[in-house]
Amino acid sequence: MIALLGASGLGLLLGRREKPAQDRRNRIGQVFGDSARLQQVVWNLLSNAIKFTPKGGQVTVDLEEMDDRVRILVRDTGKGIKREFLPYLFEAFRQESSATTRQHGGLGLGLAIVYQLVEAHGGTIWADSPGEGMGATFTVELPLFDTATNCDRSGGLHDQNIDLSGIRILAVDDSSDTCELLKILLSEYGVEVTAATSAAEAIATFETLQPDVLISDIGMPEVDGYTLIQQIRALAPEKGGNIPAIALTAYAREDDRDRAIEWGYQCHIPKPLDPDRLVEAIVELIHP
Repeated sequence: MIALLGASGLGLLLGRREKPAQDRRNRIGQVFGDSARLQQVVWNLLSNAIKFTPKGGQVTVDLEEMDDRVRILVRDTGKGIKREFLPYLFEAFRQESSATTRQHGGLGLGLAIVYQLVEAHGGTIWADSPGEGMGATFTVELPLFDTATNCDRSGGLHDQNIDLSGIRILAVDDSSDTCELLKILLSEYGVEVTAATSAAEAIATFETLQPDVLISDIGMPEVDGYTLIQQIRALAPEKGGNIPAIALTAYAREDDRDRAIEWGYQCHIPKPLDPDRLVEAIVELIHP
């Protein structure tokens, strides 16, 4: 669903029941986007701030207009972030410490997914923190609807010219955040995504699912993506041995691409994920 989100809309997203003043509605413009996805962005940042803020701390959310953009700030007085880790915060597969992950149970959708969703709306996101124990601020900026003339609404997640309804994709990645990201992005095109978090689970699912496309990570524990594609290519054609396959991997060198193709993938897409490139690859594989 595509919706316009203004200041009062953000209040509803955050559960505020205040009555917005008329001058405030006029002061803050509207952005063009998918209300459900924008809600996921705000709620993920808010729940993340609450999770890492101890009892007695404070979490605040502000909305303001900055020239031709709207800015959402989520501030907390919690755990904070090491300054040397800030440049890598939105990268998939990066954790500041495994101990933190075990204690707090992960980050829900994941900051990498939030980053992708914000970028898909033509926006930007960044984080700042004075250091550990000193809180953090996450800032999201989105282009205003009436001035965002540079935003191509016929592309990205909302390209209405691409319909992949009924296409079944098996996504294999030991990162649950990556699997969730693929489900979110591809569902916009009608794709049915089934996730497997290991090569063994993928093989067990493969024959019963009969997917149209395979998307697999390479660097997985126990059985990697190269071995997985070899096992699938060993199947008879009527059992899916010739399935179009995409390697979606952090191994992004030219040699890595060549190796993926040699082992049986038709396409190699590096991480961080470019959603448009992935959709283009899927279209090319199912409509050669």
